[in-house]
Amino acid sequence: MAYSAGDAILDDEYNAFIGSTSDPFGYNHFAGTGALNFGLNQSAISAVSAGDAIAASSWNALFTGLDNIANHTNVSITASSVSAGDAIAIRSALVSDLASLAAAVAGGSTGATALTDRAAGASTNGATWNANSTIERSITFANNATMRAFFNAGGSIKIDPSTSGSVDGSKDTVFEELTAAAGVISFKAHATSKAGGGGETQTSFATGNGFYDMGTSYTSINKITSDNSGYTSDTLEIFAKLNAAPASATVITIKQVGLDPAGDGTFTSGNLSSVPVNPNECPALVLTLVANEPTDAQGLAAAIQFASNAEVSNSES
Repeated sequence: MAYSAGDAILDDEYNAFIGSTSDPFGYNHFAGTGALNFGLNQSAISAVSAGDAIAASSWNALFTGLDNIANHTNVSITASSVSAGDAIAIRSALVSDLASLAAAVAGGSTGATALTDRAAGASTNGATWNANSTIERSITFANNATMRAFFNAGGSIKIDPSTSGSVDGSKDTVFEELTAAAGVISFKAHATSKAGGGGETQTSFATGNGFYDMGTSYTSINKITSDNSGYTSDTLEIFAKLNAAPASATVITIKQVGLDPAGDGTFTSGNLSSVPVNPNECPALVLTLVANEPTDAQGLAAAIQFASNAEVSNSES
């Protein structure tokens, strides 16, 4: 139905626009704490009591909230503010607006542009290595609602592998090329993408996996294999896991593993012939994480940020 000035607006219908937890979802479900892929951790709008008149101020609280979420997600809506005595012909438009915004949030706000990078820590191997380099880093959120809101609002974790220093052989080149080929990986709500990279052999890339696809065991996100002659068993692989199911998780851990099964001999100073003394050594690897965080520039009440980050492990052999 369409409401006009003077009509009796049902309190339970208005309250459904605010608080429905089933389709069509209410504002508080996709913009408040919500559940799983619904929720942006914004302040909830108060429901009205049974029998209360629905004042223009009540509608405007809802419309203002919708405008804010629309601005952040860059979704076009039709609802607008009203004044006392105005015609309120908004039911069909409001329901479609709620559905559009709920769908955008559930999809990870892929149209959001109010995002900014913040460093989330970096770790470097302590030495060169011969067989295995493993680095793990974690990012912790204040609570699950904040973690879910981060990803629901379009936030992502950027994963940037690299090398540090130089040794003296072809394996420097191998792992410099592997880390370059990995690019900068962006781990999002429902997907993983990367900027740059290319070359070498893309063994696997889990583009369809994101935060809501993770469990408490590591899932491979990206694996690159060397295409250099003699080193086609050398790999660089990125993994991710949570400390609990997405509905209650507060920590994400990223693991980077470099493997070098390829063997090389060593040479004495009297028998070099321009061959490196120890071509078996790989350069130290670096794992750098950056959080691309939702900001308050386009409608959200505040930036949605992680609380802390830490090195979990760092080893080479």
